[in-house]
Amino acid sequence: MREKTKIKGRRNFIKTGLTGLTGAILAPTLTKKDKSLLPPQKKDRKFIYRTLGKTGIKLPIVSMGTYDATGVTNLALDAGIVHIDTSADYNEGNDERMFGQVIKNRPHDSIVIGTSIGMWQFRQAEQIKNAISVEKLREYIEGSLERLDMDTIDIYYLGGVQHKEIAEHEPYLKVLTEYKKAGKLRFLGVTTHKNEPEIIRAATDSGVYDVILTAYNFRKTNRDEIKEAVAYAAGKGMGIVAMKTQAGVYWDTREKKKMINMKAALKWALQDENIHTAIPSFKNSDQLYEALSVMENLELTPQEKADLQLNQGNSSTGLFCSQCEKCVPQCPANLDIPTLMRSYMYAYGYERPAKARKTLDHVDLSHIPCIDCDTCSVVCASGFDIKRKVTDIARLKDVPEEFLAG
Repeated sequence: MREKTKIKGRRNFIKTGLTGLTGAILAPTLTKKDKSLLPPQKKDRKFIYRTLGKTGIKLPIVSMGTYDATGVTNLALDAGIVHIDTSADYNEGNDERMFGQVIKNRPHDSIVIGTSIGMWQFRQAEQIKNAISVEKLREYIEGSLERLDMDTIDIYYLGGVQHKEIAEHEPYLKVLTEYKKAGKLRFLGVTTHKNEPEIIRAATDSGVYDVILTAYNFRKTNRDEIKEAVAYAAGKGMGIVAMKTQAGVYWDTREKKKMINMKAALKWALQDENIHTAIPSFKNSDQLYEALSVMENLELTPQEKADLQLNQGNSSTGLFCSQCEKCVPQCPANLDIPTLMRSYMYAYGYERPAKARKTLDHVDLSHIPCIDCDTCSVVCASGFDIKRKVTDIARLKDVPEEFLAG
């Protein structure tokens, strides 16, 4: 009897909520036109370069992530961007294919390419050892080489690493080293946006990796610990790349009435000289040129400091989830709240419903336990209304993928 009640409740939940979800997420993405990709009046731009650790590669401190950004890649490269980061996970590998076509007629030695295979969905260290075999890892590497149409990938990452045991897993290190010795992978790295200090130190001490791509922004609750780990890694010769510098894009929730000062947020990350470059993504020329303008002066103005609320703590809940996992043991249903919160951020903050939908594939939503709870017992470290956000984003699971973009 209870199972039938659950099913009925889920059907009613879908029926009453799906319209609101599509209006909030799908309409802005599918109907909003990008601004012109024509650059503004050209001017001489100051570029600040830093060396990517022991790789010896000198890069502008502003690089580019390619998720949902292939349309401005040529413009970015023409404007002086050197390092492009993509992933086999983006749009089922299609971002790699599209990017490969974009740079086909450009000399490879003028661009530094990074890509990865995502392992973030494996929350427990022991899962990864059974989930991806060394043969499968080889397939992923060969697949990226083929899609990018390249003989050598500059930086290849194990992506979304959440536990040091994954970064240290000897069979993976052996495969990565094998491909590096064969000249197919120039440098090796890991990416992380959870348990960052632990992962950064483990990757550094492994003696195998050359580069670390880490979440790093002014709203991270463990930003001081990340900063210390980054200093340790840089001191050992590791190249350090920052991601998630935009911290969820908006201060408020899905209504998106107050946007974070993107330029100030990027400055904050790049003021740390141990951050060798950052990889914000750009949907249009305005975003590209705003990011490049950061290099004109990295000092935060009084207004920018006020915009970032640096002296007020994280008083505004916003959209950025630190993935601290303090919520998980509090939930009676043991729901994967961190993954749901990340999906919520992708959908409402970055306006990438397709990526949000793909993220939900790793969560069992055959039943949404929140609809059975009158009061949520979870106290979020960032102040999120967990029940409301979970029931909101879970509706995306029932939207056909062909209706989604981004």
